[in-house]
Amino acid sequence: MAKEHQYQTSLVWAGNKGSGTMDYRSYDRNYVISIINKPDIYGSSDSVFLGDKRKHNPEDLLVSAISSCHMLWYLHLCSENGIIVLDYKDKAIGKMMENTDGSGRFKEVVLHPVVTISDQAHLEKAINLHEQAKKMCFIANSCNFPITHEPQCLVEQS
Repeated sequence: MAKEHQYQTSLVWAGNKGSGTMDYRSYDRNYVISIINKPDIYGSSDSVFLGDKRKHNPEDLLVSAISSCHMLWYLHLCSENGIIVLDYKDKAIGKMMENTDGSGRFKEVVLHPVVTISDQAHLEKAINLHEQAKKMCFIANSCNFPITHEPQCLVEQS
C-alpha cells in the first residue's frame, strides 16, 4: 500500500515598502520560507522580474530540487549496487518559456552530473543507474516537462 508523506512550509512576503502593491514597481518581491527546525530561505523573484538577484528565486529552487532529488536517488541506488561514489557534482540547466501575457512554464531541465567512483569495473553500471534514478525521483515524477541527464562518470586513480 502506498504511503503518504506530508511537507509543510510557511511563506511570508517581506516586500511591502509602505504602500503595498499600489503599482508594479511599488513593492519588493522578497519573501522568507520557513520550515520547522531548518534555516530560513530568503527569496525573491528573478531579477528580470524586478527581484533581488542575490536571493533564491522559485525557478532556481525548482531546478535545484530536481537536481538534488536525482542525486539522492542515484547515491541510494549506487550503494545498493555496491558502487562506491567518491564525488558527485551537477550543473543543472532549466529552460523556462515566458509567454507574451507574462505567464510561463518550464520547457525542460537537463542534469549534467559528474560522478567519481572507486572501481573501473562498475563504470557502465554507474552510468546506467542515472536512468533508474530518474524513474525513482519524486520531484521529477511530479513535473510535466522533460527532465534528462547527460552524465559523466570518472574513476578515481589511486
